[in-house]
Amino acid sequence: MQSPHITSNNLLIRAFTKNDLAVFASYRAEEAVARYQSWEHYTYQDAVALFEAMDYATFGTVGNWYQLAICRLETAELVGDLAIHFIDSQQVEIGFTIAPAYQQQMIATEAVTALLGYLFTELAIHRVVATTDVNNVASFRLLEKLGFRREGHFIQNIFFKGAWGDEYQYALLGSEYFCSEHICSEHICSELKPLEPEL
Repeated sequence: MQSPHITSNNLLIRAFTKNDLAVFASYRAEEAVARYQSWEHYTYQDAVALFEAMDYATFGTVGNWYQLAICRLETAELVGDLAIHFIDSQQVEIGFTIAPAYQQQMIATEAVTALLGYLFTELAIHRVVATTDVNNVASFRLLEKLGFRREGHFIQNIFFKGAWGDEYQYALLGSEYFCSEHICSEHICSELKPLEPEL
């Protein structure tokens, strides 16, 4: 399976290249991004190590994670990234990060919507899941706006940056996606309102 090349109204979602890594490392190092991530500091060397550990030629391999770049369609600017974990042949876990300079511009909404279209339509995935910190309000509100169900609230299940934390588990079935009132021909939910902030 080849890594995807997904376009929406304003965005291109594609595999990372080495030329992306300086910008990628820069926004990952910002506190607004690192707050709900596993790292305290993120360096260019960390970005290189992540990139070199990925093999896009194996895209779709069960058990593997892959990062995809989110770029503006007109300017090719890197504005964030999506993470995809192939749990098995029919289930996928996703994550999303938007650079702080591009938050509150509906980029996460458009990017995740486009990714869901690809996963459910082109790959015929049965179920997509996502996990978020209970304090990451922007992330879980976005998932709920896109039709995800909250399936679980894990109590102090993760020791995170010196303290035990809670997480929410969300999921969306392919059948729910295709029946959702949010789906339109461009795969963009134009009726969604901006989130404060959108991560």
